[in-house]
Amino acid sequence: MDRPPWSQIHALVHRELRARSLLPEGTSLLVAVSGGQDSVAMLKLLVDLQPKWHWRLQVAHCDHHWRPDSSDNATFVQDLCQQWAVPCQVFVAETIPKTEAAARQWRYQVLGNWASTLGYTHLATGHTTTDRAETLLYNLLRGSGTDGLQALAWQRPLHPARSDSSDGSAGLARADITVVRPLLALTRQDTANFCQQFDLPIWLDSTNTDITYARNRLRLEVMPYLKLHFNPQVDSTLAQTAEILTTEVDWLDQMAQEWCRSGVAIEPEAHTWRIHRPTLNTAHLALQRRVMRQILQQATVAQVSFDHVEKLVSLIAAPNRTQTDPFPSGMVATVEAEWIVLRPVSSPSQEPEA
Repeated sequence: MDRPPWSQIHALVHRELRARSLLPEGTSLLVAVSGGQDSVAMLKLLVDLQPKWHWRLQVAHCDHHWRPDSSDNATFVQDLCQQWAVPCQVFVAETIPKTEAAARQWRYQVLGNWASTLGYTHLATGHTTTDRAETLLYNLLRGSGTDGLQALAWQRPLHPARSDSSDGSAGLARADITVVRPLLALTRQDTANFCQQFDLPIWLDSTNTDITYARNRLRLEVMPYLKLHFNPQVDSTLAQTAEILTTEVDWLDQMAQEWCRSGVAIEPEAHTWRIHRPTLNTAHLALQRRVMRQILQQATVAQVSFDHVEKLVSLIAAPNRTQTDPFPSGMVATVEAEWIVLRPVSSPSQEPEA
């Protein structure tokens, strides 16, 4: 039996998988493959590394019906999988997604559900360090907080609803499935070189050159400008910033969760949250904001914005009986003595017991 090919890219990905414990030996792994250079490079690497790790691999391809040749694209992926002896499942959208965000939502939903059906524990996507940099910059321009700026971590669970994921994939599948991004140490140029080195077939998606999509404009116009005029390694630099923010946000989340356990009283039946002001008043502003964000993410169904968080933070030092205007979900917050009480608008105000 011929040994699989080996290159510097194989060695780099192999080391990252081991150092970060991303895909333990014997993992059942669903691999999302579009047919583009990044996902094809990822699949080739996983197939070549499989004898060392003994993974169970299956490919999934999502056909959004955005292009007339989308079914040909799906056939291309199926043929490639047959050539590499990997099972492949194609999913076709019943309704054409109208936006990039809707497409991501549908894609992660069907991938997560299929992984659950198979009993698979991991879902691999072909995001690179270039994607990570572009996502950070995109979210920064949209006004995202640190949650958005951490952008595409190496791995994360598919969270239940109301998680505030930066890539639109949260809240759509079971939480025991882990999204893994094995290529985050590689740039898009690295995957292009890898595909060329091993003469890999690539499906060219015409929508990737359509600059009416904001992310394409960022990729095709903004990033090249930044590389030319500011920093040739801008994708690596921004990706490193995202990595730093990921660990810092994780630490801040842990601190906020600890405070919530001691400083927040929840009344599930009344859908009411009571926040102890004197305790939170001693915390740093960054922690106050994180605590309020976590509470709002639990209490509301709308996306939590900076203004929503600041509105709640301002009540820590506000006079008694101060009340906010309604949040988008129909909740209001009222200062009641030492407590901030967050409840539905229709709920009667009640003084906390002494």
